[in-house]
Amino acid sequence: MTAEASQAGPPAGPAADGLRPLRIALLTYKGNPFCGGQGVYVRHLSRELARLGHHVEVIGAQPYPVLDEGYDGLSLTELPSLDLYRQPDPFRTPGRDEYRDWIDALEVATMWTGGFPEPLTFSLRARRHLRARRGDFDVVHDNQTLGYGLLGDVGAPLVTTIHHPITVDRQLELDAAEGWQRRFSVKRWYGFTRMQKRVARRLPSVLTVSGTSRQEIVDHLGVRPDRIHVVHVGADTDLFSPDPAVPQVPGRIVTTSSADVPLKGLVFLVEALAKVRTEHPDAHLVVVGKRPTEGPVAQAVQRYGLEGAVEFVKGISDAELVDLVRSAQVACVPSLYEGFSLPAAEAMATGTPLVATTGGAIPEVAGRDGETCLAVPPGDAGALAAGLGRLLGDADLRTRLGTAGRERVLRHFTWARAAEGTAARYREEIARSAGPERRSAAGSEQRRVAGPERRRLAARLDRPALQTPGHSPAALDQVPSPGSERSAGPRPGVDRTVALSRPALDRPAAPSLGPLAEEATAGGVSQAVTVSGKSSGSPAEGATAGAPGGVSPSPTPTPAPPEATPTRTTGVYRESRTTC
Repeated sequence: MTAEASQAGPPAGPAADGLRPLRIALLTYKGNPFCGGQGVYVRHLSRELARLGHHVEVIGAQPYPVLDEGYDGLSLTELPSLDLYRQPDPFRTPGRDEYRDWIDALEVATMWTGGFPEPLTFSLRARRHLRARRGDFDVVHDNQTLGYGLLGDVGAPLVTTIHHPITVDRQLELDAAEGWQRRFSVKRWYGFTRMQKRVARRLPSVLTVSGTSRQEIVDHLGVRPDRIHVVHVGADTDLFSPDPAVPQVPGRIVTTSSADVPLKGLVFLVEALAKVRTEHPDAHLVVVGKRPTEGPVAQAVQRYGLEGAVEFVKGISDAELVDLVRSAQVACVPSLYEGFSLPAAEAMATGTPLVATTGGAIPEVAGRDGETCLAVPPGDAGALAAGLGRLLGDADLRTRLGTAGRERVLRHFTWARAAEGTAARYREEIARSAGPERRSAAGSEQRRVAGPERRRLAARLDRPALQTPGHSPAALDQVPSPGSERSAGPRPGVDRTVALSRPALDRPAAPSLGPLAEEATAGGVSQAVTVSGKSSGSPAEGATAGAPGGVSPSPTPTPAPPEATPTRTTGVYRESRTTC
């Protein structure tokens, strides 16, 4: 379904909680489940919300979300961008006939100057679309766009998911960058994080996926703790389940990782494999991700002579992925940091024993060392090797940890539980926004930002270089009617009122991280690789920086295509299984 989405009403009858079904707009600027964890989140959450009886309209840009079929009340609306990072020509220059409005011009100008425009430009397109369809939705749920366009009135109460602050990724990649040019390129690429900080502080209701991410959002983004709610995500436990008919391959270790992203710690796992093979010669590694042609992982594979012991697979289906994990004797999550770690939950759901680091929120998912997994410090190849070797050599331990791991996932990490918790937060925000104190606060906010700072930003967005022929400032204030989104010729622009952030709020006392985070801490497990200046467990020298949106920042501020194009979305859980 395109932006001319049908105006279907909500499902008939009550929702699973006995209340009126909600009409939900679920926004995602990168929604394909094979391009990163944000797409996985959208796919499974939308399905489970529809199962509860709600009407869910997913509104996304390229690569478009892939939704499960056969569910009443679940639909997709395509909100097209210029798709500047598509394969096989990322960082492309669009033809003149592709420009539709000033937002397209802004998108290209940001890319040309080394930035990543999609969070901002998608938010502006989404704002225009939502305002044109005022009254169609009970709640708007933003999946970590955090763009200026979603501030102010979007036609319904706003709930936002922040998986973890992208500032964490930015700092880790700066730590791995060599030379001032590379550091400049990384800083420019991650320039959108300044916008995300400003927007996050203004949000009325934030959902996040772990207690660790909650604390990171407070520390890095300055969001008030009382506005942040933890709703754990989960694994598809029907799909990711044990199957005795799938034979285990002796010595097989499986990981879902990205070779170009220092945060994922794959170089340490390759080094650990070399150590393990001295005692377990049949040990070999299967990486769900793209084979690197250069960089620290490729160098490590060559240095240790592991060309025949490390296999990279991509483009596999969900069923093939599940069977691959089932066939492994050990699954591994070597990340330096994760905001949640879907690969850990999915591996545990299959009954495959797990070796995982204690980076970020991984202990919340994997549980205590020796009970549901083997936990090791992040960035420590020796500790990884010891854990892998211990499991490969002990069949009883593999069975015990595999069984306990699946039981933990079934108790805490299912998509049905995630949907129930999310729907409850929707209703709370709808009720809160309907109160008289909310209307008073909203008016105060509008007055607070209606000063010179707001006018300066509006003037910047109106500059001639970002306008296309036939688009006067007056035309930009027009709101298109539904169904005009993909009409031929230039389209009317978005409402240019872009609210700015308030000054940083005084931070209240740190909140409780939640029972699972506290359980991990009580078990003596390190909670995070905290990024403040240099990270502990920093990436190996020479590691190349990755980037959000399925691409790497170009080596200079110009948009020249990189030699190797990564296939991931930063700040999410799962690496891609095919090129986006």
